Amino acid sequence: MGTLLSLNVGRAHRPAHAHTQETAIGKRPVEGRVGIAAPGKRGTAGSSGSAVAGDQVCDLRNHGGDDQAIYAYGREELDFWERKLRRALPNGIFGENLTTLDVATTDALIGERWQVGPKTVLEVCATRFPCRTFTEWIGSEDWMTQFVQEALPGVYLRVIVPGDIGAGDTISTLSRPEHGVTSGVVFRAMTREPELLPLLAEVEALSAHQRDKAARRARGGARI
Repeated sequence: MGTLLSLNVGRAHRPAHAHTQETAIGKRPVEGRVGIAAPGKRGTAGSSGSAVAGDQVCDLRNHGGDDQAIYAYGREELDFWERKLRRALPNGIFGENLTTLDVATTDALIGERWQVGPKTVLEVCATRFPCRTFTEWIGSEDWMTQFVQEALPGVYLRVIVPGDIGAGDTISTLSRPEHGVTSGVVFRAMTREPELLPLLAEVEALSAHQRDKAARRARGGARI
């Protein structure tokens, strides 16, 4: 059983980046309980892209939607990056909605279900890949390379049962599939270990977007 250390939301702003117009990647903890509900299919008119009330997604073409409704990252991983980057990394800085403690986010199985607080149920459904916005936000020229090397992506979750959650809630695992494919395995398969790609083909809970990209990668397409 783990703990939700903080629930984080982001608002659109214009950073001093070379190419980014607006981003909400830098999220900040909020107090109290916040509603969680499936945002709908990516790019749906009127959708914020995020399951977390008050949170924004700026690039609705590439982010958000039901299969990237919530992003979770472990405080333990942030602590690792603090040591490696030699700088403070507050909760929410990686764009995560949920900063967790004692939850194996990268080692969570695709299809694993979590209960957060008294009612809300979330399902692990995708992994996170570094993009140019993330690289510029962190401010390290080789950030993408470092992120791929360490393979600590955290997890994206979809909403199974809506509810409200807040900092201090317990996170418990309700069920785990038997296939053994974790968020970390998906990440490594589609970046530096393509020999793992066949494992992804039959994982039904994996987002259709990432499953399709994995299939193209297996046929010799470009990396994600």
